[in-house]
Amino acid sequence: MQNSKSSKPNLVTADISSTLTRMTVPMIVGMITLMLFNIVDTFFVSMLGTEQLAAISFTFPVTFTVISLAIGLSIGTSAVIAKALGANNLSEARFDGAVSLIISALLVFLLSIVGYFLIGPIFSLLGASNELMPYIHDYMSVWFFGSMLLITPMIGNAVLRASGDTKTPSLIMGGAGIANAILDPIFIFGFGPVPAMGIKGAAIASLIAWSLGVIAILYLLIYRRRLVALKCRQQTFFQATAKILKIGIPAASANMLTPIAMAVMTAIVATYGQTAVAAFGVGSRIESIASIVVLALSMTLPPFISQNFGAKQYDRVRDAYKICLKFVLAWQFAIYLILIVFSHWISHVFADDEAVVSVIKLFIYTLPLGYGLQGIIILSNSSFNALHKPMQALWLSIIRLFVFYLPFAYLGSLIADMNGLFIGALIGNLFTAGVAYMWFTKTLQQVEQESQQEVKINEEAI
Repeated sequence: MQNSKSSKPNLVTADISSTLTRMTVPMIVGMITLMLFNIVDTFFVSMLGTEQLAAISFTFPVTFTVISLAIGLSIGTSAVIAKALGANNLSEARFDGAVSLIISALLVFLLSIVGYFLIGPIFSLLGASNELMPYIHDYMSVWFFGSMLLITPMIGNAVLRASGDTKTPSLIMGGAGIANAILDPIFIFGFGPVPAMGIKGAAIASLIAWSLGVIAILYLLIYRRRLVALKCRQQTFFQATAKILKIGIPAASANMLTPIAMAVMTAIVATYGQTAVAAFGVGSRIESIASIVVLALSMTLPPFISQNFGAKQYDRVRDAYKICLKFVLAWQFAIYLILIVFSHWISHVFADDEAVVSVIKLFIYTLPLGYGLQGIIILSNSSFNALHKPMQALWLSIIRLFVFYLPFAYLGSLIADMNGLFIGALIGNLFTAGVAYMWFTKTLQQVEQESQQEVKINEEAI
């Protein structure tokens, strides 16, 4: 997976800042186009009307649950493969990649089947009205059917990132995003022989785009790069599965907490009416784009940490972590200022209803101020997984969402309605960021001490 002729950086010897920059920039480009999945869907669906916009906003917590499982499994994949590469065990890394593809596809399939048959009860619990339910069913029935096509590119890209290759995953994500942007208006509004399908067309466009990603990643992994293999003398299929799921399941659980929290937030916002729900859905998608650099770093920093963890280069782990945190604090504050300047234009792009526009503006003025703090939490969480400490990452997510974020947001809503809701969520991120930083630095110190003790014991035994 790595060789002397490769253009990929050597993650255990190359300069930290330049290496992370080289890995992250392609991911940013790819993720921008990938994130356009949600933005493009939201934009075109908003042209159908407020009810359709509210309906797709209700789907976000549910779709993100399945995506969170895929993300968690890709985290486990990247962590085990990168550590094996750092320890120079290529055969084990290739086998882990093959096992991840198989296990991930099976788990997402099972979750999607359950979701498909529970569309009605799930969205009723979320507070969707009877008027919105037909739109939700049209979208989700197709989305669940196609979710199997989403997991394979995500896991395949994790295999590539673990080896230090972030350019290829960005090209695959970017290609899928462009395909979705082209297909969306065709299937939503109709074109030539293709009839107008409304909100259902948005889901069909995504399904076709994912299919193209599956073809590309399987061709690369199996035939072009030969990065996966089902033969390995060092471990069995079940041993590799256990190793991946040991990190992947807690990571997936941590990621699934986010849509659960989003569902609770959506339910709270729903008490202020459908216009508030529609605006909150737009704000959530704005957040995805505004946090693109943090999300890209959360995919490139873990392979760097895991490889150096496998090579026992703990100083490089510590330095990379701190460099990234300092950067995201400065970057996200700049993003906040940009959002404030363009808040009027942004809000009117997604809504004509002045009630919706006012809530979108309120969202922009408040929550993005804490995106740097949120970045610290996200990077600390991914770094825990990279150190093969998935339970710490899970607990950090629990603390953030259910000790600080939701309780503070709800308390704020009781004090000052929507203003208080957003301010409370911001304060919750502030407290969690402090906990995350102190906890990770202490954990890394403990890991280093344990490694030193292990080396000392081995030397004494010799």
